[in-house]
Amino acid sequence: MSRNKEVTAAVVTVGEELLSGETTDTNAAWLGRKLASLGVPVVRRWVVGDDAEAIAAALGAALAVADFIIVTGGLGPTRDDLTRPAVADFLGLELRSDPEIVADLRNRFRARGVPELPVSNLSQAEVPSGARVLPNALGSAPGLLIEHDGRTVALLPGVPREMRGIVEEVLEDIIRDRFEGRLVPLVHRTLYTTGIAESVLGELVDEVRAGLPGEVDLAFLPGLRGVSIRFSTRARAPEAAELLDRAQAVLDPIVAPYRIGTEKGDLVEAIADVLERESLTLAVAESCTGGLVAKRITDLPGSSVYFRGGVIAYADRVKIDLLGLEGAVLVENGAVSEAVAIGMACGVAALLGTEVGVGVTGIAGPGGGTPEKPVGTVWFAVALKGRTRASHRVFSGDREAVRERGTQAALLLLYQMLADRT
Repeated sequence: MSRNKEVTAAVVTVGEELLSGETTDTNAAWLGRKLASLGVPVVRRWVVGDDAEAIAAALGAALAVADFIIVTGGLGPTRDDLTRPAVADFLGLELRSDPEIVADLRNRFRARGVPELPVSNLSQAEVPSGARVLPNALGSAPGLLIEHDGRTVALLPGVPREMRGIVEEVLEDIIRDRFEGRLVPLVHRTLYTTGIAESVLGELVDEVRAGLPGEVDLAFLPGLRGVSIRFSTRARAPEAAELLDRAQAVLDPIVAPYRIGTEKGDLVEAIADVLERESLTLAVAESCTGGLVAKRITDLPGSSVYFRGGVIAYADRVKIDLLGLEGAVLVENGAVSEAVAIGMACGVAALLGTEVGVGVTGIAGPGGGTPEKPVGTVWFAVALKGRTRASHRVFSGDREAVRERGTQAALLLLYQMLADRT
């Protein structure tokens, strides 16, 4: 095998619960990101049940396409934990009990108040001949590393925190040493946008795509709060940074009107920066979002500096009695309207003595819509030191999606008002 050939990886995750959907396969996703960052891209993944033949078949297929194979799961002490014997049998290796692992297991159980090691746990001390033991500081099942015909196979526990611990504490350094000079890490950046549909953003990007470096790949990652553009390249420093700089220079003018310029793409971080810098305080009044705006704001540590509180004005009576809306306004315009959203924003600012108020009212569904105001209609408004601005959208999706998108839209309007002021 050429020393200059780039390294590839494959991942096999084991467990009937993964196939049935009872457990989400977070291990494979985490390993994909981790291995890519180390310069070992995952080219294939398999999910198999607790079946020795299926494990062996997946391992055989993985050995045919990758240099480095990770198998997670099936290393526990129960009868359905078959990864260790299945792999050993497939590779023609004898399983032998490791006295050091046995001693460690006995100490672990004694520390828990169990004087005798259960016989079933002895299986966790079995090691294929020639394998290297990878210590597991967070659990009883150690990892195992096997070299086979120029390929490397790592067996890791299926418990996510144990698997991640072994990778970060032990396996990363082994990968770097084992494949020195052949690792080309995946480097990427992410631009976060909100308030623009994925299809529209894609059309804008297509207009400038020809100007992007050929070595850079783009991916659109849509979510309820917005669309992220991730651009990545497999290159070593400083070439990687130069390629990403060139790509960002092409994309920046396109995404500028919709971009959230914070490290994690959280609109609340950008809002918090302005509120703190301008010494402004904030209160919110919510109907259909049921407190999600307040939650988003208070999820950020330190929000007590500028956030005073909120009112969940779900019933019209609360809008009148607490927020000071006139009954005639509700009758003439309806609870889901521009006038009510503005009244809620102004009312909560007056009630809690803040410079900034936000009001949100809408129809989250699944019922309650009309031809004039269908399910998904949300009005949101911001009152900022006497100035008001309101807008509305008709969002698609289920109740959760409408509430999440309505929250993001209200926060975006708040940020725009604050940005205009500064």
